[in-house]
Amino acid sequence: MDKFLYVAMSGAKQGMNALAVSANNLANANTDGFKADMTQARSMQAFGEGLPSRVFSMIESPGSNFASGPIVTTGRNLDVAVKGDGWIAVQAADGSEAYTRAGSLKFDSTGLLVNSSNRPVMGDAGPIVLPLPIEHVEIAANGIISVRPQGATAEVIEEVARIKLVNPGNNQMMRGEDGLFRLMAGGNAPTDPNVAVESGAVEGSNVNPVHEMVAMIEIQRQYEMQVKMMKNAEEIDRASTSLMKIS
Repeated sequence: MDKFLYVAMSGAKQGMNALAVSANNLANANTDGFKADMTQARSMQAFGEGLPSRVFSMIESPGSNFASGPIVTTGRNLDVAVKGDGWIAVQAADGSEAYTRAGSLKFDSTGLLVNSSNRPVMGDAGPIVLPLPIEHVEIAANGIISVRPQGATAEVIEEVARIKLVNPGNNQMMRGEDGLFRLMAGGNAPTDPNVAVESGAVEGSNVNPVHEMVAMIEIQRQYEMQVKMMKNAEEIDRASTSLMKIS
């Protein structure tokens, strides 16, 4: 009886975890460059005192869906979308290097180039700082940033930095709690000259809202089934107790 109840209890708990993953994916359906998290269920052996005769359900996220999202044309010079495989290097809150596909860029009052989450964009020599004041900015396919200083003539274009673009392989990447991706083995990925970006566009989220809604409905039904199993276990236990009293 306790095996029956333990499996149902752990299944209900893990179902709530799976629901949270799907809900987070759905909440980021309109987030630029977002990669949907995947989930899988499996049974785990419960170890402790005595024989390992108990198993419990476990929901885990084996990784993210690295499929490219739709390219949305914005016409804005500071928007870039990575073509195919590759990542834009940014500086995380702790100062380490991390990677993202979100390419809606801007610069602050000091000229620091940041993305939509205000993470500094990395260049070959650290965070990119543009020389202010600027009248015009262009970003080439190879990530080179060119600017026209304020007051300069139209033909004056100066290369000031290059966005660090990397492609260590999606199987080497993992998402952190801050939503940024990092190398599983740690360290920084080298610049890949083959990674290209499209200026005037951003990559949308690869979340399929219909798929996530269906998944949430399925998870909720599974949760209800686990709760019913726990109620059945309680009823069987009561019946067993009554039989023992009669005997």
